[in-house]
Amino acid sequence: MATRPAAAAQADALAVFGPGREVGHELEAALGCPVTLGNDVQVATDAEFALGAGRRYDSLLGVFWGTGVGGGLVLDRRPWVGRGAAGEIGHIVVNRHGAQCPCGRRGCLEAYAGRGPMEQRAREAHAEGRKTNLFTIMAERGQTRLTSGVWARAVEQGDRLALHLLDRAIKALGTGIASAMNLLDVEAVILGGGMGQRFGVSHLAEIQAEMAGHLFVRERPPAVHVAALGDLGGAVGAALLAAR
Repeated sequence: MATRPAAAAQADALAVFGPGREVGHELEAALGCPVTLGNDVQVATDAEFALGAGRRYDSLLGVFWGTGVGGGLVLDRRPWVGRGAAGEIGHIVVNRHGAQCPCGRRGCLEAYAGRGPMEQRAREAHAEGRKTNLFTIMAERGQTRLTSGVWARAVEQGDRLALHLLDRAIKALGTGIASAMNLLDVEAVILGGGMGQRFGVSHLAEIQAEMAGHLFVRERPPAVHVAALGDLGGAVGAALLAAR
């Protein structure tokens, strides 16, 4: 599968963050009302901080495990976006020269835990002759992609390929989150997103165990919670942003 070079992906990121203010002004002019722009994962993290699983803490890291792996930060009770691209935990490197990520680089957390890259690896393994029920379940459900529900059903059935790729994702998540913790030392981690909501409760202990092996201060790990607002987190966070 052809991938875009890292330089092109970086240019796309700059294109998104650079003219955001101008886009907002254009939308305001076209719609005749105030417009506020925000990153979807950051606003979902803000919502969890204000009203959800993170409301007891002054600092937290939101990790949203879905098609990709996105992140958001609250530091000293305030959202932290840096120069516009802070919180991109999906692009913390967990395996130098490892699997290729959709961003064009190699070894990113997202390359192992993102649902999109997981599906790509499942398709490659299936084409190589690995037995799996993933695509049978997908077809039975009338889906064209391996949704979180398809992954969950395959795992429930003990599908070896699904279990292997899920374990691979969990190890990468634990490594990446611990690396972020060693830099930021926040009080809590909130796990959300489609895959995070689906597997968070049942596999939280495994993620924490993987984190423990990489934490600089093992005796003081962060609290880890599954997002309380579910799929509504982004919408709630966007409403809170607009109300500021």
